[in-house]
Amino acid sequence: MTRSQVSDTQQAGWVGRFAGLCAVLVVTFTAFGAVVPVLPFLVLEELDGTTFAVGAVFGVSALVALVGRPYAGRAAQRFGSRRVMLVGCLLAGLVGVLYAAPFGLPSLYGTRVLHGVAESIVFTAGSVWVVALAPESRRGQLVGYYGLAMWTGFTVGPLVGTVLRAQWGYPAVWWFAGLAPLLAAAMLLAVPTPGGSGQFTSRRLVPRTVLLPGTSLALAAFGYAALTGFVVLHLAERGIGNGGAMLSLFGVGYVVVRVLAGRLPDRVGATRVVVVCGAVEAVGLVLLTVAGTWWLAAVGALVMGAGFTLLYPSLALLVIKASPEAERGAALGAYTSFWDLGLGVAGLVTGAVAAAGYPAVFVLAAVSAVAAGVAGGIAGLRAERASG
Repeated sequence: MTRSQVSDTQQAGWVGRFAGLCAVLVVTFTAFGAVVPVLPFLVLEELDGTTFAVGAVFGVSALVALVGRPYAGRAAQRFGSRRVMLVGCLLAGLVGVLYAAPFGLPSLYGTRVLHGVAESIVFTAGSVWVVALAPESRRGQLVGYYGLAMWTGFTVGPLVGTVLRAQWGYPAVWWFAGLAPLLAAAMLLAVPTPGGSGQFTSRRLVPRTVLLPGTSLALAAFGYAALTGFVVLHLAERGIGNGGAMLSLFGVGYVVVRVLAGRLPDRVGATRVVVVCGAVEAVGLVLLTVAGTWWLAAVGALVMGAGFTLLYPSLALLVIKASPEAERGAALGAYTSFWDLGLGVAGLVTGAVAAAGYPAVFVLAAVSAVAAGVAGGIAGLRAERASG
């Protein structure tokens, strides 16, 4: 068999599985996203909760997901990704049913704990699967596309949840949140089982190889927190309306660059991409800081999205290359947890800094983006030295 025939055989082996895996992720995270716009109304209108309770309902699932990802990654490597993902999908279906339980806020908090577990299991086990099936020359690209599948679900889900609640009430949302993951589980059974189950796995949940790339990812999260939390207020203070469009423009830059330039980490090296992306994200944030017109702010949001998008897959590639095989599952889970940690810390810090003025928030985020590029660059150099 010639080299090209071998390549074609490998392509036929992974393309279908990867597409099926992304489809499962889209369906599952659409279910997760459908409850997001509904829960605040449920807490305030139906359960007589407070705004603090709304924040706690979302915070508890994020905290559980943060802690659970390394365990999910290690389990996927030990028992097989499809088996672990299947457990996550079935648990997500149960969560949809439990949302309808008439036991007040305590029941909802417990449901959100299980939601965090299910979310961490599905995404992390799938990421381990992606790394196992992807050709080495395309790992960065496929990790990036896999992330897009998750964000697609999170984008479509809130729209679905809003429409279902408006037309048929809360029960329709809970039915959807319960049945969609079961559909995903059925789809998952049609995807051929990946190899690699039954591997020896390290007991270490946060390998050292994760620390610098994870720190870089957490620092990059400051820009996203600044954009989502303060861009509307920042522009309104300057007399610029329609600031909410910046979120959509960020998304346009994010998606277009990841689709068109998704192979850059594989082709030119993850280290270079991380450094450049950190700088580009910082430029976008500086433009948002100084923007005196809507159009300049729009350019800043587009540039920020374009720089931000390849940071995650590039840093993930560094983690994959630097991690021993026995630690790879836990490493991927722990690495993703740094995103959750970064968003949590960034939310608190940017909220405090906003007291000094909204521009200060974006200046801080720009500095953090540069620091993310530096930390990622150092991580890449260390990985190259270790492999050399």
